[in-house]
Amino acid sequence: MLRADYILKLLEKNERIDGRKLDEFRKIEIERNIIEKAEGSARVRIGKTDVIAGIKMEIETPFPDTPNEGVLKTHAEFAPIAHPDFLPGPPSEDATELARVVDRGIRESNSIELEKLCILEGQKVWGVFIDIHIINHDGNLIDASSLAALLALMNTKIPKYENDKIVRGEYVAKLPISHYPINVTVSKIMNKYLVDLNREEEDVVDAWLSIAVREDNYLCSMQKGGKGLNIKDVDEMIDLAIKKSKELRKLL
Repeated sequence: MLRADYILKLLEKNERIDGRKLDEFRKIEIERNIIEKAEGSARVRIGKTDVIAGIKMEIETPFPDTPNEGVLKTHAEFAPIAHPDFLPGPPSEDATELARVVDRGIRESNSIELEKLCILEGQKVWGVFIDIHIINHDGNLIDASSLAALLALMNTKIPKYENDKIVRGEYVAKLPISHYPINVTVSKIMNKYLVDLNREEEDVVDAWLSIAVREDNYLCSMQKGGKGLNIKDVDEMIDLAIKKSKELRKLL
C-alpha cells in the first residue's frame, strides 16, 4: 500500500519509480534463432520481463471456411518460475488472454500470407504454431510477447515436405510475411498515459489499451482492460501507440 501511494505521488509530478519518462520503454534486448529445433524463434527482454517465442510448422487440415489457407494457432505458458502468482497446471485465464491478443494482432494485420501455405486445397495446409513462454514477469507481457512472436515469425523457415512426411532440418522457403504488426500497450493511471508498465505500476493501473499497429499505421486490433475509457482517452492512447510503434519497429 505504501509503495502504491509512492508510485501515485511520483506520477502526480510526471515521474516514475525507475526514473523513466511516462512514454519511455525500458531497455529492449532481442535474440533471434535461439531454439535449434524450432522452425523460428526469438527472445525479447523488456527491462526484467523475459519472453521466448518459438514457431513449429505442422501439416493440418484447413478450416472449412478457408480451405485454401494455412492455419495459425497461438499458445502461451506462464511458467511458475516466472512469478509467484503463476501456478502449475492448465493455462490460466491471463495466459489464454495473452495468447488471444498476440494471435489477433498477427491475424488481423494479415501478417502471414496464409494462402501461400496451402498444399492441397481443402485437405492439407501448413499450420503455424506460436508457443510463447514467459521466463520472467516484471510487467508488460503483451508487448514483449507480441514482439517476440513477430520476430520469431520473421525468421521462420518452412520445412521440406515429401512423401507425406515433414523432413525436419531441411527447408524450402521462408515463411511468407507481408505485414509487421507492433503491439503497444498504453495505460492510464489517474489522468496520465504511460507505456511499458513494470509489475509494480501494473498494480495501480486504472485502465489499459493494447493496440496492434501495422507499418502503414493501420490499427489491426485493440484489447482493453480495467476501468472505462472515454473517447478522449482512446484517441490519445491510440496516438501514443502509433508514435511508439514507429520507435519499436526500428528494432526489427
